[in-house]
Amino acid sequence: MTQSTSSGLTTRERVLQLIITDGPITANELAERLKLTAAGIRRHLSALVDELHITSYEYAEKAVGPGRPAQYFVATSQGQSTLAKGYENIAVAALRYLKESGGEEAVEQFAEEQMAALRAEVEPALEVAGDDMEERARVLAEELSRRGYAATIRSVAGAPILQLCQGNCPVQDVAAQFPQICEAETRTIAQTLGVHVQRLATIASGEHVCTTSIPIPEAVRGMRATSQDTAASSGRPEGN
Repeated sequence: MTQSTSSGLTTRERVLQLIITDGPITANELAERLKLTAAGIRRHLSALVDELHITSYEYAEKAVGPGRPAQYFVATSQGQSTLAKGYENIAVAALRYLKESGGEEAVEQFAEEQMAALRAEVEPALEVAGDDMEERARVLAEELSRRGYAATIRSVAGAPILQLCQGNCPVQDVAAQFPQICEAETRTIAQTLGVHVQRLATIASGEHVCTTSIPIPEAVRGMRATSQDTAASSGRPEGN
């Protein structure tokens, strides 16, 4: 048994939580973030692998030395379910009844109404954020995290794009059977941020994390302007 921390979680639970929220992540990164020794982090990772809560893969492009590909850890569906909340079985039964009595449209309407509550709660904070897309995305991620989605925002190197990563889905069993939940969530992200977004992966479909690509309009406009200026100064049409 591992010792509990001031947060109420055991050290092993903190390791799993960090893998869920920030994975894929290496053992060295985990040890540094959690102030653990190499031996300590290996012990917890080994136990979590044995419990089928996490799995690992090697990333040859980020080798830690000659012939030693970097090893990254991600949470499994079983590991993610340890943070899940709610009564999935009751929710699934209720939605099945709703579908049988009201059809697909009734399920879609229910999903939209659930997401409307998220929009209502986050809109005041978004007004303060203004047009800054990174700040708007951060505010949305914080609201999602308060709802149990373990959401973070990441930049994409060399591209005017942010990624909203949700390391946990508290309704993954429900969403797996009723994709309308994920579809409504994607539309809500787009409506809340005011841009077209693209869902790249979902936990409900078997991925390790829900990932949504968010364009940064200001950066896109800046790149287009630079491209047009370059084309004009060279005397040739843009794109040739």
